[in-house]
Amino acid sequence: MEGNSSEWLSPEFFASPYPFYEELRRAEPVHWSDRLGSWILTRHEDVTWALRHHHLLINSGRIATILDQLPEEDRGRMRPLYRHFSGGLIHSDPPDHTRVRMLVNKAFTPGAVASLRSRIQEIVNELLGAVEKCEGMDVIRDFAYPLPTVVICDILGLPPGDREQFKRWSDGIIELTAVSPLTVEAADRARQSLLDLRDYFARLVADRRKNPRSDMLSLLAAAEEQGDRLSLAELLSTSVTLLVAGHETTTHLIGNGVFALLHHPDQFQKLKDDPSLMTSAIEEFLRYDSPLQRQLRKAAGRIEIGGKQIREGDLVSVMLGAANRDPAEFSEPDRLDITRAKNRHVSFGMGIHFCLGAPLARIEGPVALSTLLSRFPRMRLDGDSFEWQRDIAFRGLRALPILFD
Repeated sequence: MEGNSSEWLSPEFFASPYPFYEELRRAEPVHWSDRLGSWILTRHEDVTWALRHHHLLINSGRIATILDQLPEEDRGRMRPLYRHFSGGLIHSDPPDHTRVRMLVNKAFTPGAVASLRSRIQEIVNELLGAVEKCEGMDVIRDFAYPLPTVVICDILGLPPGDREQFKRWSDGIIELTAVSPLTVEAADRARQSLLDLRDYFARLVADRRKNPRSDMLSLLAAAEEQGDRLSLAELLSTSVTLLVAGHETTTHLIGNGVFALLHHPDQFQKLKDDPSLMTSAIEEFLRYDSPLQRQLRKAAGRIEIGGKQIREGDLVSVMLGAANRDPAEFSEPDRLDITRAKNRHVSFGMGIHFCLGAPLARIEGPVALSTLLSRFPRMRLDGDSFEWQRDIAFRGLRALPILFD
C-alpha cells in the first residue's frame, strides 16, 4: 500500500492530506507505515476507540520512542528531550496525569476562561485596527498568530513583547513530531529551543514563588490538591505545553477557517447573512480542516485494532483529520457546511486527554472571525498559491494574504 503512495508527506500531501487519508481508509484503515514508524488509524470508529482506551494506548514514552530512532552516538545529548517529554500534562498517564490535570484545572476553569472574552475582543480590535487603513493583510502574521499568543501571554503572565521569540522556540520544539523520520538536525533544534524556553520559565517561576501575581503561572506554582503540588519539572513541562499548544491550534483554527470560507463563497455569504451561525461554523471549521491532525500514542501491550495485531511498544498515529472526513460518520464529509447539525468531530481529542484549551479556542475563534467578517465583509484572497506547513501534526498555512475589497 505505502509503496503505491510515494507522495506521502510530499508537498501534495501537506497541501491536502485528505485524498491520502481516503485512500488508506478504503484500502487498509489500520496501516503500518515504515515512513512514519507507526500504525496509522484513519476511521472515525478506530480513532475514537483509541482515544477512549487510554490504558491501552498511552502517552508515556511516545517521544522517547521517536528519539530512540536517532543514531546511538547522538542520543546522549538529547537527554533534556527525554527528560522533558517523560512527564507533565500531556506526556503522562494516570495516576500522574490525573494529579497534574487536577492541579492545572484549578488555574484553567471555564469561568476564568469565559471572563477573558472582553480582553480577547479588545486584542482583536487592536489588531484589526492596525491594518484597517491598509489594502489588505497577512491573516496569519497580522492576526491569527498574534491574537492567541497575546491571550496566552496574558493568561500565563508573560511579556507579549517576547512573542516572536516564543514563536521561534515553539517552531523548534514541534519539529520533533512534524515529519518522519526525525533528523539529528531537527532534534538538535528542538533540544536548544526547549532548553531556552525552560530556562525562561524557570526564571519566571522562581520570581512568582517569591512575588506571586494574579496570573496562571503564579497559580500553577501555588496550586495544591490534597496536599500534593506540581514538581518543578512538571511545572516547567506544563508551562511549555500551555504556551506552545495555547497559540498553535487557535492560529490554525482562524487561518484555516478564513481560508475555507474564501474558497466557499456560498458559505461565506451564508455566514455574513446570518452571524448566529458562527458557533456551528467554528465546529465545522474544526472538522473540515482540523488544526491538529494527529495524536501519537504508544501501545502499552499487545492489542488488536481493525483486525491488525499491534505489538507492545508500537507507536500509533491517531489521525484526527482523517476521522473528521470519514463518510461512515459524516454525510458528504468533503463538503464544507457551516450548518452541519451532526458534527462529532475529534479535533480536540477525546477522553482524559481532551484538550484543556478547547473552551478558550471556542471563545477566541468566534470573536476573531465575527469581528473580521463584520469589519471586512468583502475580503478576498490575494493570489492563488498558498504554502502549507510541512507538519503532519499541526495543519496550517505559512501565510494567508488577503485584500479587503
